[in-house]
Amino acid sequence: MKQYTDYSLHLYPEIVFGADTERRVAELVKKHGGTKVMLVYGGSSAKRTGLYGTVTDKLNEAGIPFVELSGVEPNPRRSRALEGVKKGKAAGVDFIVALGGGSVIDTAKAVAYGLEYEGDFWDFYTGKATPVKMTKIGAIPTIAAAGSELSAVSVVKDDLESNRKGLLSSPFARPVFAILNPLLTRSVSPYQTAAGATDILTHALEGYFVTAHSYLADQYAEGLMRSVVKYAPIAVREPDDVEARRELMLAGSMVMTGINSVGRSGRGGGPHGFETIVSGTYDTAHGAGLGIIVPAWLTFLVEKGTEAAIARTAQFAVKVFGVEPDLENVREVALEGIRRFRAWTKSLGLPATLTELGAREEDLEYLVAHARSDKEGIFRGYIDLTRDDVRWVYQKAMK
Repeated sequence: MKQYTDYSLHLYPEIVFGADTERRVAELVKKHGGTKVMLVYGGSSAKRTGLYGTVTDKLNEAGIPFVELSGVEPNPRRSRALEGVKKGKAAGVDFIVALGGGSVIDTAKAVAYGLEYEGDFWDFYTGKATPVKMTKIGAIPTIAAAGSELSAVSVVKDDLESNRKGLLSSPFARPVFAILNPLLTRSVSPYQTAAGATDILTHALEGYFVTAHSYLADQYAEGLMRSVVKYAPIAVREPDDVEARRELMLAGSMVMTGINSVGRSGRGGGPHGFETIVSGTYDTAHGAGLGIIVPAWLTFLVEKGTEAAIARTAQFAVKVFGVEPDLENVREVALEGIRRFRAWTKSLGLPATLTELGAREEDLEYLVAHARSDKEGIFRGYIDLTRDDVRWVYQKAMK
């Protein structure tokens, strides 16, 4: 008999969705108690699109002083966040507004932890300490991808010591507001649009491959993944297609609310635990790495997994990629779904192998050693994997 677990769902961020909603930034900062703001953003895109100008104009009109942390890199750096903590403490910042993608928002979260801590915020990402509070954040995302604007998770790369990524999840780490204007994502390159869409789909997939399912949650996750499969190619081909941009932004944000996990129980996940060391080591787009890891991981489920894992992969193939169901050959249905996933990422212009990202055969043992396994060397997820299993997945993804 299926077992259900109780759950708690707190959709804390205030979501403001639509065109020109960034013009409400000062109103929302004041509403949530901000009096001295730090703006966190990346390179010139925030200024080129006019987002930076709109936000600074509105803050100035409202009499809200601000300082800036610019130059945030893809795969956000520990060193940049440390710079933000020092600057924020010196200026007396009590609110952060992040303008950009997941790297910018995750950097803002790291700074927010550091502003409320006497030590090095990196203690939280290594498990040496547990955060008890953070400075409030508002997010204005400019790409549909990781969903950091609504999630309780942040990932930061340690560029000072190891080049590994640290992941931190905290119950109070969600921004207090998220301004979602899909028109802001039109400036994103086709490659980054494709990588972001693959990240969205993978987040939904990891909540879908769990040991005990919920019919309602399955419908939600399958519909979300179908939306990404449909609209990502449109957004890549036609960057100004507003409908595609709107649907991808909705999917990227909603996948991180927790709704798609309602009624589910048991462990899930897998691909992200393989990928973080890839993009951290080769400094590549996270979603591009996921597009390679996901089919390799799914293939492991079919080739080495249980009957339940094969059936789940086949359901994914049927419900998301439209493979014709065949109860007499469930395994082939599952494999066809994997082939269609690969064809989809190829249509988006993403790489097909880790070798294309710069990985070499001699790097294999390093990747295996730094995949997200526990102290016993077991990679925990939808199904548990040994080091040999992890090696199998990386080898499959290599070429």
